[in-house]
Amino acid sequence: MATNLALDDKLIAQAKRLGHHRSKREAVNRALSEYVSRLKQREIIELFGTVQMDESYDHKAARRAR
Repeated sequence: MATNLALDDKLIAQAKRLGHHRSKREAVNRALSEYVSRLKQREIIELFGTVQMDESYDHKAARRAR
């Protein structure tokens, strides 16, 4: 999908240099990927304390069953 964006040239240059990316596209795609990953992690963290734990679940037995 072709998209025209007004990006900060200094910021892109810094991302390319620090990430060892060869192109703007590579730097932007990596940044978006990491952004999405962080947001997903935040969603998981927000679940802590909200999920009931089954005290009788034996994770070691589940590993042996494989």
